[in-house]
Amino acid sequence: MRQIEFLLNEYGESHKNKTNIIIHAVAVPAIYFVTLGLLWSLPTPNFLDYFDITWAHVLVIPTLYYYFKLSGPIGAAMTLLSIVSFFGIKLLEALSIPVWQVCIALFVVMWILQFVGHHVEGKKPSFFKDIQFLLVGPAWWWGHWLKRLNINY
Repeated sequence: MRQIEFLLNEYGESHKNKTNIIIHAVAVPAIYFVTLGLLWSLPTPNFLDYFDITWAHVLVIPTLYYYFKLSGPIGAAMTLLSIVSFFGIKLLEALSIPVWQVCIALFVVMWILQFVGHHVEGKKPSFFKDIQFLLVGPAWWWGHWLKRLNINY
């Protein structure tokens, strides 16, 4: 079994309840977005400012490398989610909405929702077993979409 299949199957073991799946369908990509938004909001050194690069840009590179190493289609899908997230962050900035405030509020709400989902499911979140599952969640989310589009991952 390929590593991506093993990880998605393992993650899926605690995500079988329909309510939990629906909550995760919203919360997982939202948490990815807000994580990038919070990293975006951190002060950067002058050498990064010179290139108009944030910590989100710096840390998304090894994150995407991880996803591409697991699966090309998952990596491509996560690249799309990253681009959409960056667009959303830039939109918040253009509207003069404090990115960090929106992201902290959403971060708290989305994590509460996820824990509610796991309470309904009756199973602990996967990342309690292995921290790597914090990164597997978005891949699992994309896995559902890729299957619907008949794209093998």
